[in-house]
Amino acid sequence: MAIYDKAARRGLLVVLSSPSGAGKSTLTRRLLAEDENMSMSVSATTRPPRPGEVDGEHYFFISKDKFASMIDQNEFLEHAKVFDNYYGTPSQPVEAALEAGRDVLFDIDWQGAQQLTQAAADDLVRVFILPPDMHELERRLRSRAQDSDDVIAKRMAKSEAEISHWAEYDYVIVNSDLEEAMAELRVIIKAERMARRRQHWLQPFVRALISGE
Repeated sequence: MAIYDKAARRGLLVVLSSPSGAGKSTLTRRLLAEDENMSMSVSATTRPPRPGEVDGEHYFFISKDKFASMIDQNEFLEHAKVFDNYYGTPSQPVEAALEAGRDVLFDIDWQGAQQLTQAAADDLVRVFILPPDMHELERRLRSRAQDSDDVIAKRMAKSEAEISHWAEYDYVIVNSDLEEAMAELRVIIKAERMARRRQHWLQPFVRALISGE
């Protein structure tokens, strides 16, 4: 009888992108809480740690010189400058997770997703989260009671630009109901985990199957 280990698969890079207020952060938290094989990508940054932040857990805190050196040595899957600081995803810990069959979750925008596509297309699953309509998106932003009218207006304007990139993603979820959106996200991840190219056990299993071992 052919013996195989169905757990022997390559991990996934799961990208979730959305305009602010579409529910991406809530979906991310729930997915991480319920799926022990999924971990959040840890970025490197040149900004100083904030109170309570732990190096290697929240971010890898490095100098601008070190960051520049890592760019030169092609050690980032994606990186960007935000205001006066740099942020990027180191490739080594992500590759180690993939080889171990663990999935890595990314909460990044469409620009980061484009860079990841160039760096690791075969491992990537891109999911875009849409609101049911723009009125609901604005209502969600206002319900947070965190931002001024001016900030909300800027977020809404930015949302239109972000939504225009929806067609660059593999899957799109309209988050009109959180439970339904979460169920759809689970289905996507389950199906992608079962993709043939990620099942390392299949080739030796089929070989043994044919030979009668």
